[in-house]
Amino acid sequence: MLRDADIETVAELMKESATAELLSRFRRLEPGDIREKRPGDLVTVADVESERRLAAGLSKILRGAPVVGEEAVAAEPGLLAHIAEAEAAWIVDPLDGTANFARGDERFAMIVALVERGETVAGWIYEPVTGRIAIATRGGGATLDGATVELPETGALNKAHGFVGWKIKREVEQNMRAGAKRQFGGLSTMNCAGREYLEILAGRAQFSLYRRTRAWDHAAGTLMVREAGGLASRHDGKPYHPTQPDTAGILTAPDEKRWVELYELLLGAPAPLLDRA
Repeated sequence: MLRDADIETVAELMKESATAELLSRFRRLEPGDIREKRPGDLVTVADVESERRLAAGLSKILRGAPVVGEEAVAAEPGLLAHIAEAEAAWIVDPLDGTANFARGDERFAMIVALVERGETVAGWIYEPVTGRIAIATRGGGATLDGATVELPETGALNKAHGFVGWKIKREVEQNMRAGAKRQFGGLSTMNCAGREYLEILAGRAQFSLYRRTRAWDHAAGTLMVREAGGLASRHDGKPYHPTQPDTAGILTAPDEKRWVELYELLLGAPAPLLDRA
């Protein structure tokens, strides 16, 4: 069980790890510091060392809880089973937005989530360049830089801005009828889910749509959206869980009415019945 004091301890660990392992290498990477885990999927020495530091620190905060890190899973896929099976487990993305980081783009983040028996109970997203940090606990609300976040009531769609993951962008463009883009204030992708969730919490974006739903990218952010009063549901209408299939999809929205409208416009099909359980 995580204590209140541990919530800030995790935040401080993330800040220290980001300073030591990410910011110290940002725009200073050598060619040998970057490689491909698989075609098109980069990893840098910053990812590896940041995850190592985070794993060591998190293991001290909650002893016995396994750490499921993106880079560790790349080497040992069986670690994913801990998310569903362990009494408690940490999920870590030490550098969300690796491709951005590698080319000197500031849009990268660090993400940590805590799950208990497959349910996300706490989440942290830290943006090293700006120092912004969002924290959420199940039933305890969400904060951004210490201020409680409540997603605002939705306005007209033509003023709404949202993010579409690159894995689903082409499908969305094909599904949207001619001229539909004019119904939005903007559609974009940052190639960094953590940064996109921060923009939603800050009120600068209203929705996001993803096809890939890896737990280290979305466990923390979906909890934050829910705790701020919004919806984060799979494309079949069921709530997102970090144990779900990697391709189940996620659509986040400020409320149920807007979720249905966005689903039908972006995905070109009738919206499923939403399961709010």
